[in-house]
Amino acid sequence: MSLWRTLVGKLWITIICLVACVLLSLGLFLLPFIDTNFTNPGAIKRLFVIASMIGFSLTTFFALFLFTKITQPMQQLIKATDSIRKGKYHTRLSLRTTDEIGELASAFNHMAEELENTIRSLNHEKEHLASVLRSMNDAVITLDGEGSVILTNPPGDQIMKSWGDLPEEEEEGLVGKGQHDRSGTLAPQPLLPLFRSVLNQEGDQSSNVHVKQGVWSVHMAPLTSESEIRGAVAVLRDVTEEVRLEKMRRDFVANVSHEIRTPLSMMQGYSEALLDGIATSPTESMELVQVIHDESLRMGRLVRDLLDLARMEAGHTDTTMRHVDFRALVERVYRKFAVRAKDNAIALNLEFRNDELYLKEANEDRLEQVLTNLLDNAFRHTPEGANITIIAGTVKRTSGLVLEVSVRDEGVGIPSEDLPYIFERFYKADKARVRGEAGGTGLGLSIVKNIIEAHHGSIHAESEVGKGTVFNLMLPVEKVQ
Repeated sequence: MSLWRTLVGKLWITIICLVACVLLSLGLFLLPFIDTNFTNPGAIKRLFVIASMIGFSLTTFFALFLFTKITQPMQQLIKATDSIRKGKYHTRLSLRTTDEIGELASAFNHMAEELENTIRSLNHEKEHLASVLRSMNDAVITLDGEGSVILTNPPGDQIMKSWGDLPEEEEEGLVGKGQHDRSGTLAPQPLLPLFRSVLNQEGDQSSNVHVKQGVWSVHMAPLTSESEIRGAVAVLRDVTEEVRLEKMRRDFVANVSHEIRTPLSMMQGYSEALLDGIATSPTESMELVQVIHDESLRMGRLVRDLLDLARMEAGHTDTTMRHVDFRALVERVYRKFAVRAKDNAIALNLEFRNDELYLKEANEDRLEQVLTNLLDNAFRHTPEGANITIIAGTVKRTSGLVLEVSVRDEGVGIPSEDLPYIFERFYKADKARVRGEAGGTGLGLSIVKNIIEAHHGSIHAESEVGKGTVFNLMLPVEKVQ
């Protein structure tokens, strides 16, 4: 910095000008007096010049003194302030004086220390907040007053990417297209109605939103500053599975109640008929007793299937794995259903694509239950004169040797819209099917699916209404690590 622009330089110039004015004034008035009243005016004039030079020298010395005591400390203070402005909060002044400059330097050091501690605390809080947000499984999205996203955590970023292709809705009062480019990404459209509610009602809002076949629980709270809402923070949780399980629970309770109530009602009605003496002959009494017996057996099958399914899903079933001759197993099941096929006038066919069929690690009893359930299902929906075919063989896949089994019938078929749900509990594609001897419990395919998955296999169905259904099973031949 130039000396002439400093405070000391300006004071020095001012003092020199004052001294010069005084000396000039004195010289103009004293020189005529000296010439007329002194015998040696030259010596007095020289003394006057020397005194003027000494005065100017003293003012220069005084200026340098002020420069050392005021200007240099002020320059250090300015540099330190500029360093603080640039973010160097560790900057301190080393001035040790007892005057006002020293007090100013001490106050500056104390201010810088407090500012550094405050900034450090804010950084720690910011890091803690960032760590909390990163560790949250729930998505967090923070919006400003115009509905633009200003902060997200990693799950929130995933939601923004997943919902980015949703159609945007032009909302009055929210950021427009021109502002959208400047202020950032606009909030996803499913959050806008809840955001408007937060702005209008000035309180927390919660709701479930359905997006892309998923259900999200959203809790949004306003961000206030000086009693004014400046935005909102939304916490989103994927509750698709919870909603699905709750629906399954309600459907399960309703279906179980319905399935048990029907045989109980029939047993109660026929038993009351026996007690009231409605049956007029032993034959009629036997028919009523037979109906009661059949319904009790049906309810027993339902309870047994429910217990089996519950044990399988809980992992409490006895699934001892050992080497299984699958060809012998299929032949045994085939012989068991041959009599039923003859009675129902249905052609039951068995085809093997390989001479030897075996599984190195499987549960023979459970696989027999699978084939029994599938064949029972096929017989109940196949009319007389039609065919049911069992095909078994091994094929080479990229994952290894796989045993493929197909159970094909020529029954009524399953509508395409029902195929994705046939393995769910109590789901029945034929809604109009009457209950009775041909009726099942609605749990057979669910049990089949659980058994196949316990063997690390897979099952799927192909069907066409009026032409029949094919159930395809794939089981790994080798032991799965």
